[in-house]
Amino acid sequence: MSISIRQASVPVFTQGLKGLKGVLAKAAALVEAKKWDPDALLKARLYPDMFPLIRQVQIATDFAKGGAARLAQAEVPAWDDVETSFEDLIARIDRAIAFVEGLDAAAFDGGEARDVQLVRRGETKTFNGLDYLQSQAMPNFFFHITTAYAILRHNGVEVGKRDFLGTA
Repeated sequence: MSISIRQASVPVFTQGLKGLKGVLAKAAALVEAKKWDPDALLKARLYPDMFPLIRQVQIATDFAKGGAARLAQAEVPAWDDVETSFEDLIARIDRAIAFVEGLDAAAFDGGEARDVQLVRRGETKTFNGLDYLQSQAMPNFFFHITTAYAILRHNGVEVGKRDFLGTA
């Protein structure tokens, strides 16, 4: 039995985003209960040269929507990075989930072999769809959701593996 590129991508992006949404909801509840300044978590970083929580969430959603769109030959939606609150970040995640799940399933057919071009720092690189998913979209997606989770856990939000996996 083989699986399609859609089956290998959309459910994984969706589950990861739902887990991220859950840990953000726990963080928002903690901030409210403790009467903390939300920026203490929203602008927190694991290390000074790393992006803060807000940016980690924005990039994670970008990799989910961009990865799925490229595999389905759909236009990658450009979203302004204007989120400033937990509510904004959760709304962005909901929008990403809706976009990824709303892509036409048939548009993914053949996506594993289709060329995907990425332009980074002015350089264009071409991958086949499966290589793109496995070497670019998924690793980057997981890096940013893991970093967001780690920022929150490091700052006292009581989350565990089940929260990360979106099964809590």
